[in-house]
Amino acid sequence: MDLTIEALTAGYPGHTVVNGVDLSVPAGKVVAIVGPNGCGKSTLLRSIARLHRPESGTVRAGDSAIWQLSQRAAAHRIALLPQSPQAPEAVTVAGLVRYGRHPHQGLFRQWSREDERAVGEALSATGTTGLADRRIDQLSGGQRQRCWLAMVLAQQTPIVLLDEPTSALDLGHAVEVLELVREVAAAGRTVVMVLHDLAGAARYADILVAMNGGRIVARGSARDVVDAALVRELYGVEADIMDAPGDGAPVVVPTARASRERRTAPVGR
Repeated sequence: MDLTIEALTAGYPGHTVVNGVDLSVPAGKVVAIVGPNGCGKSTLLRSIARLHRPESGTVRAGDSAIWQLSQRAAAHRIALLPQSPQAPEAVTVAGLVRYGRHPHQGLFRQWSREDERAVGEALSATGTTGLADRRIDQLSGGQRQRCWLAMVLAQQTPIVLLDEPTSALDLGHAVEVLELVREVAAAGRTVVMVLHDLAGAARYADILVAMNGGRIVARGSARDVVDAALVRELYGVEADIMDAPGDGAPVVVPTARASRERRTAPVGR
């Protein structure tokens, strides 16, 4: 399912955080949103997921305007894994993943074989079947993150939003999660994720979107948009950009802190 964002503006009283964002995400693609802290990445994701009402603009999942749907109907189209999610005390992995089926429950629709199948498929896809009876608070950080992803997948939405899915993970677990994201997209789902890891975004995303000051300042394939000028504008550092062996993904090697004048110069995209 395609995701389309048109002229989206969102923020808080007296402060605009996301300013007139337009973005189109084709079905089955991975989009990574990068940018400095406070640039509006998470607010944009929350506005897409109906957790933060925008001041203006439209979010469409396929032909449906998300903010015109009921909460349950929207939850059948878009699922969000927020930063630092909190699980109920002592919940098992299987119990956590079952929460992903909540939008499919109702007064006249209780737990079914379809729900059980969705949970099993989500556990299998994330490699967490063997952890099903373990308590989530007894797992490593990488294991917990895979379990949270399983919960999101169990919701069976065509669009998946991930806010910092590799936060606080070591390199090995971060790669594991990003490879799983690629598998999710290969199965036909649309994935939009916020990342601080520019190298991971460049390697694993089909489309890289760079935000600064509430606006999109660059978008496209990582090879087309990641250069020294962009890194300077986003993060205030000078950097060398190299091609990774094998796939040619851009690798950013910081060399020095940029001067204030160079840091605030627009990149011209």
